[in-house]
Amino acid sequence: MPPIEAIRQCPVERILLKGQEVECRLVASQTARKLRIKVSLDGVQVILPEARNPAEARNFLIENEDWVVEQLGRIERLSRIRRPEKATVGQVMLRGDMLPIKVVRSERWQGPNRLTKDNEGLVITCGSKSRTPLATSLENWLRKEARQSIEQHLAEVVGRVKRTPNRVYVMGQRTKWGNCSALGNLSFNWRLIMAPDFVLRYMVTHEVVHLAIPDHSKRFWLTVQSICPNADRARQWLAANGHRLTVALSGHFWRGS
Repeated sequence: MPPIEAIRQCPVERILLKGQEVECRLVASQTARKLRIKVSLDGVQVILPEARNPAEARNFLIENEDWVVEQLGRIERLSRIRRPEKATVGQVMLRGDMLPIKVVRSERWQGPNRLTKDNEGLVITCGSKSRTPLATSLENWLRKEARQSIEQHLAEVVGRVKRTPNRVYVMGQRTKWGNCSALGNLSFNWRLIMAPDFVLRYMVTHEVVHLAIPDHSKRFWLTVQSICPNADRARQWLAANGHRLTVALSGHFWRGS
């Protein structure tokens, strides 16, 4: 490395390399013996021995333009990786609690939006190429969580009722939390995953009992109550809070920028 006093930086020049306008700086050096190109985060430099003509430096750059442009691309990719990730914060209801959400926009992540849950909340990681709305990714994740919880409750309740549903659907109904069809198919609203777990347990119990008792007779309610002691509490919760679950997810579930 030549001493500081042995070099002299010349003004920045612009040169066309592979159709790309590149800023470069000639650095005159008293100790250098040959032309040398340096590409870094600070830009392109051509180390020019004192006895050489600046025109030679420009010709040298053009002769090595493939390498220079390749290095500039590599530097740009590295700089994107090193940029701090941009995060926004919000919240969504999950199992009766408000769950913090952090949306991380990452240049490093190239796949579809990824959702992970940890002790602090939910993290949505989205890359620069993702075109899926965040609300859609969040809803898909909630639907999967709902199906998993519904299946867990079903495994327990069907054994008590001794009835097995034909098919189970997780849907987005606007007017019903659950349904039992004449064909023995059960359907549940995925938004129930936002309610406390005892509410979801009640809805599963309600529809499974309908497989055995299709009406809302006294026998039906006694059976539901025997399997789900929190049935009354669950109905009260839905009456007071159900409207909070039916609000469609939108791009406004997070705040910040």
